[in-house]
Amino acid sequence: MTAPKPSPRRRLLLALPAAALALSLTACGSSGGGGGSTDTAGALDKPVTLTYWTWAPNIQKTVDLFEQKYPNVKVNVVNAGQSAAEYTKLQTAVKSGSGGPDVAQVEYFALPELALSKRLVNLDDFGAQKLKSTFTESAWSQVTVNGGTYGFPQDTGPMVMFYRQDILQKLGLQPPKTWQEFAADAEKIHAADPNAYITSLDPGDAGGVDSLLWQAGSRPFQVKSQTEIGVNLADAGAAKWSSLWSSLLSKKLVEPTPGWTNEWWQGMSSGRYAMWITGAWAPGSIAATIPQTAGQWRVAPMPQWDAGSTTTAENGGSANVVPVTSKNKAAAVAFAQWINSDPVAVKSLSDNGLFPATSALLNDQAFLDSPVKVLGDQQANRVFAESSAHVATGWQYLPFQVYANSVFKDTVGQPIGAGSDPAPGLSAWQNRITDYGKQQGFTVSGG
Repeated sequence: MTAPKPSPRRRLLLALPAAALALSLTACGSSGGGGGSTDTAGALDKPVTLTYWTWAPNIQKTVDLFEQKYPNVKVNVVNAGQSAAEYTKLQTAVKSGSGGPDVAQVEYFALPELALSKRLVNLDDFGAQKLKSTFTESAWSQVTVNGGTYGFPQDTGPMVMFYRQDILQKLGLQPPKTWQEFAADAEKIHAADPNAYITSLDPGDAGGVDSLLWQAGSRPFQVKSQTEIGVNLADAGAAKWSSLWSSLLSKKLVEPTPGWTNEWWQGMSSGRYAMWITGAWAPGSIAATIPQTAGQWRVAPMPQWDAGSTTTAENGGSANVVPVTSKNKAAAVAFAQWINSDPVAVKSLSDNGLFPATSALLNDQAFLDSPVKVLGDQQANRVFAESSAHVATGWQYLPFQVYANSVFKDTVGQPIGAGSDPAPGLSAWQNRITDYGKQQGFTVSGG
């Protein structure tokens, strides 16, 4: 998790300029490598200054630990903007060949685009494969693009259900275990208070809907080859998701409203929303933004489509990448590797708000037993770790996911905002994505 999360992180992300996003067919190939042909041994023993672009809160504390261990290396931490703002600057810097970082934080959904357009170093050339088992399967899969490894996972966001224990107790409800129970509880919550809803649904949050589709079994985006992609937002999982949320929206049991606004946080604080289905990074955001509700929240696994299932998805998370324009590639790779895999560094990142991507910490008993104050001292890491272990496989992002996310609000977001069936919006989203992909030179099939 990256917490606390300001609104651009979790809401719709602006598109990069089309010219910067365009991928030629020849740019879609992997840079190869994987044999560990480039050596990082001794790279941190020589005097060098690295520039690190990141918006992660409190990360300077972890960087300080690195500099204590490697006193010859100076790391300048720069917040170059968050998400799309940073990616625009990164694309510009790589194109010009100067002014960019040695290491940059990049969200998983944006990584394939940068990798396939040959903006990033293939870390397999530096022997990254030897670290594969260090990270969770889900995290590693999100930095693997077209046969190469283009980032070290830094944080993840296994999706869970946060709920207001005080509200559920008042109504005699238990956390719903299935989506059927969720829908039934939505009726009870709204009947008890017409100004209360079980949750909200953001018409501009492509990432949130992606995660819900992921958990429902939808696999709308497929990279089939270097030049062919599949887009199918009408598969069985998508139909299942849209049917449920169409019912909830039409009955006004869920409020369609932008998240991360002052009004939304006020609703979260006042009890207007009884639940928040999102990534494991959320406790930091709750504690920072509505501390007056500390102790009222708890966490449970996501509701399931089938009773007894444990399937979940990722919601958020990022990796550290090395742009091809870095003048200190070996030291940059060694730094990115250390800060995301060294046990001391990973513990520091976790202590300062990032949900871990490494298997060791997720299996550490002290971590699992640690009480989370904002969640009433619940041992919430157990729920988070269990969810991380059950992230469904097979999800992929498009080579132009940033663009796809940018047109979500004008397609899927329209019926959501109107409180109607999202299915026509999914169809419109598919059409926009398909047209754009063809303009960029891809062959686009329907699934």
